[in-house]
Amino acid sequence: MGRMHSNGKGISNSCLPYRQSAPAWLKTTARDTVKMICKMAKKGTPPASIGITLRDAHGIGQVKAVTGRKILRILKHNGMAPEIPEDLYNMIKKAVTVRKHLEKSRKDKASKYRLLLIESRIHRLARWYRKVKQLPSKWKYESSTASTLVA
Repeated sequence: MGRMHSNGKGISNSCLPYRQSAPAWLKTTARDTVKMICKMAKKGTPPASIGITLRDAHGIGQVKAVTGRKILRILKHNGMAPEIPEDLYNMIKKAVTVRKHLEKSRKDKASKYRLLLIESRIHRLARWYRKVKQLPSKWKYESSTASTLVA
């Protein structure tokens, strides 16, 4: 699928291993992995960063292969899932930084246009999350209150 606001096609990516079981050399159990995930989530680490830390520091390539569940499902089961989905949160964060930049330099037309594109992506993603019931039906992105969502 192509990019929303650019020309890239984005077909090149890495493939998951064919075997979906944990490697034999991995000594970490599923219970230990869940404890590590919960410990990192309590510190405020987002799910993607938890996966990167587990991969780089602990040698756990796929959490699902070890535990049988994905990181976000584990967090939801333990009541630690973020209230706003991570991709939407990152887009809101980006929009807040661009808006802050525009307060300092009002004549930056390129940033004004990019902010418009970012906010249209936020609205589209929020509409989808409301449809699949991951956000409340009354949830709405407002640029005036966006900085409180990110802080």
